[in-house]
Amino acid sequence: MADITPFTIAVPEDQLDDLKLRLNHTRWPDAETPDDWSQGLPLAYMKEVADYWRRDYDWRATEARLNALDQFTTDIDGLNVHFIHVRSPEPTARPLIMTHGWPGSIVEFYKVIGPLSDPVAHGGRAEDAFHVVCPSLPGYGFSGKPAGTGWGVDRIAAAWDQLMVRLGYDNYFAQGGDWGSAVTTAIGYQNLGHCVGIHVNMPNARAPKEVLADPSARDAVALKGAQFYQEWDSGYSKQQSTRPQTLGYGLVDSPVGQAAWVLEKFYAWTDCNGHPENALSRDELLDNVMMYWLTASGASSARLYWESFGKAFSGAGDTNVRLPTGCSIFPKEIVPTPRSWAETRYLNIVYWNELDRGGHFAAFEQPELFVKELQACFDLMAR
Repeated sequence: MADITPFTIAVPEDQLDDLKLRLNHTRWPDAETPDDWSQGLPLAYMKEVADYWRRDYDWRATEARLNALDQFTTDIDGLNVHFIHVRSPEPTARPLIMTHGWPGSIVEFYKVIGPLSDPVAHGGRAEDAFHVVCPSLPGYGFSGKPAGTGWGVDRIAAAWDQLMVRLGYDNYFAQGGDWGSAVTTAIGYQNLGHCVGIHVNMPNARAPKEVLADPSARDAVALKGAQFYQEWDSGYSKQQSTRPQTLGYGLVDSPVGQAAWVLEKFYAWTDCNGHPENALSRDELLDNVMMYWLTASGASSARLYWESFGKAFSGAGDTNVRLPTGCSIFPKEIVPTPRSWAETRYLNIVYWNELDRGGHFAAFEQPELFVKELQACFDLMAR
């Protein structure tokens, strides 16, 4: 049995000094030509964020909050995996592994770990408790960076199953959004005998042919989102899935470059009414950016696209999920998938809900709603 080693985040002070120095010496581009976000993150806003980051942002406070959660590392298949593991005080708590995506991190789950692991302390019921495990994806955050190829979605899913068994959980639930949804879906279709049900807030399913021929009003909403994504919003994905190394030089060298690459998607994919700070605070946005900057993971995180693009969403062989599945659809998701689409791949949907607010980063944006969704979903599966 591989060792499980306690982990504490301890960023050297010289790294923080270097960040401030780089922010001080940013070489700025000229401003966008339209008076909107259509060419990307506006110069005035990026300068405002960079100035705040340099002068006022307090990484040490964030570091302390994260270190208040139990963190560990363990070797799985030659890779050092970092994860949060918070055991519930409730004896009947159910094990749950939650997986983030890009451009997210474990920071996304900070606000939901307490209510999920100790619901009584947050005004809830003991029977809704979970033992919560939140790993950092390979190449992300404080997990190791794969030195060779092969760490795609399927391999990560198998590693997560191994992690849960290593932690003593012979049966568990799994949850995810973005790449976390792809990993969770893979846990579902691999069905290695330990996962008993999954929940996703971004189902990986395409429109059936009959929908394309005669879409309903609900289908039209999803198709419009898919079309906008392909035409205006997917350039990052093409670059990361084809040339992550080339991209990485700029992201790892420039904090403003890394921040802009991430923040633009928080504008595009949150339920923010035109500005990302309507959905999340500036500190929260920078907390997440720091998980990429401090770990120099601009290239290594992008490689997940190179490893997995296409396979995770269409797959080779049978990638249908027969385990009990729950789906929560938040209105500002990139493509708010209709149930009829999801049912072509998730063959045993036992929970489905379409919410009235929230976006792609559901746990981060709407923690109370997110917690209620997981409790309702997995309560059905546990009966």
